Amino acid sequence: MLDPLIIVIALACGMASRAAGLPALIGYLAAGFLLHELDIGGGGILATLSEIGITLLLFTIGLKLNPRDLLRTHIWGTTVAHMAAMQLFFLGVFYLADALIPGLTIDFTAGLVGAFALTFSSTVFVIQVMQERGEMASRHARLAIGILIIQDLAAVIFLGFSAGKVPGPEALLLLLLLPLRGLILRLLTLSGHGELFTLFGLTLALGGAGLFEATGIKGDLGALIIGAVLAGHQKAKELSRNLLQFKDLFLVCFFLSIGLEGWPQREMILLAAVLGVLALVKPPLYFLLMTRLHTPPRTALLASLPLTNYSEFGLIVVAIAASAGWMDAQWSAAISLAIAISFIIASPLNRMAHVLYRRWHRQLQGFETEVVRAAYPDTRDVRVIVLGMGNIGTGAYEAMAERFGEAVLGVDDNDRKLAQHQRARRRVVAADASDPDFWQRIDLDGVELIMLALTNHEENKLVGKLLGDLGYQGRIAAVVRFSEEAEELESAGISAFNLYAQAGSGFAAHAAAQLGQ
Repeated sequence: MLDPLIIVIALACGMASRAAGLPALIGYLAAGFLLHELDIGGGGILATLSEIGITLLLFTIGLKLNPRDLLRTHIWGTTVAHMAAMQLFFLGVFYLADALIPGLTIDFTAGLVGAFALTFSSTVFVIQVMQERGEMASRHARLAIGILIIQDLAAVIFLGFSAGKVPGPEALLLLLLLPLRGLILRLLTLSGHGELFTLFGLTLALGGAGLFEATGIKGDLGALIIGAVLAGHQKAKELSRNLLQFKDLFLVCFFLSIGLEGWPQREMILLAAVLGVLALVKPPLYFLLMTRLHTPPRTALLASLPLTNYSEFGLIVVAIAASAGWMDAQWSAAISLAIAISFIIASPLNRMAHVLYRRWHRQLQGFETEVVRAAYPDTRDVRVIVLGMGNIGTGAYEAMAERFGEAVLGVDDNDRKLAQHQRARRRVVAADASDPDFWQRIDLDGVELIMLALTNHEENKLVGKLLGDLGYQGRIAAVVRFSEEAEELESAGISAFNLYAQAGSGFAAHAAAQLGQ
């Protein structure tokens, strides 16, 4: 049975970490070390729950796979080149550490696996940063997450080989999963949206892992494959959201188990401190690779800075390698300390991301390629701008286009939506609404109205503040969902339209029209 004190200590440490502006992950790692000092063990149930967390992590990664996005050169090219360079860099670091730190011995296999583990960046950290800034839908967020997914795939391949198993001939039967995709998705649809739907998802992840294990293939790899088979469907996206909390909760047990193994030797603690600081080497190389592969400098900077850290997936790689006897178990504790230090360094750096871009704007623009300059959108003679061309934004665009014609400009950062609007002959450009470079290419003196149809309150606030900083004197209107959001925007001089409050009157008007009144 899991000791309730473990839950209380994990919660307290996680809350303290979040209050300090750091990811809760650091608190969970600290809780594990504290529990070790208190001589409180987790028993077999903690190990079981941590294994479930890893399985769900891989399953949800599979659900989000989109080969079309991942095959873009600036995503896979940046990832592969960066991982190769970091592998060589950290191998060099371990070679020097072995020579300079008395009492430290790092054999080649341990160094190779340790360097590989340090090439990853944290998905948890990146998502937290983007959510807090209201930038999850931005181009730089999609770029960073695409890089993380490819890194995770590299880790999964490693996990698959680490099992050392030879699949039996019955593994060929797993190919039947492909034609069964339609049936599984139909069953997911029939299961609704509640607890039955979530239970079905857990069954697919855990049952699928067991199925692959029975054929001689590592179960974690099987969970990812099953997730990938379902990827691209709307139900797969919904399932990923439903399982998110379960995955995060079970992964807490994994982080606790790392600390429960105890502190590494003094030499390894020193090495961990050095490695934590060396995370600062990552973002300059990311930025250089991204810009060389025709990523705009601002997008490259804002995608690079959240990657200034090491990954919880690196911990999983080290734990698996330690269990296989390839490296000492204390490497897990050392890497966990390096991760914590990298998070502490990266947190204030990311809070200053937009400030850093504005401060070094001129110098960073020197990395812009001709391909990027040639793709600048046409923003001449604009009087009305609609930001966010979803259903609400499209309706607003059509209404304004009847009055202002070609002087209405739609803006969206989604390439799929952009293609749809261009086929419908709407004047829509691809741009990030929070990008000051985009706004500086527009004659804001001629713009009478800017409509924020982003439905993300944090992003609405960010764009409103940016326009104020640029001296925009026209009118701004925004869509909101809650009254407190409306009050906050109104106080900033932005006219707020409460989507839910106005929906009733709109529905009544529509119904009255059906009665001919």
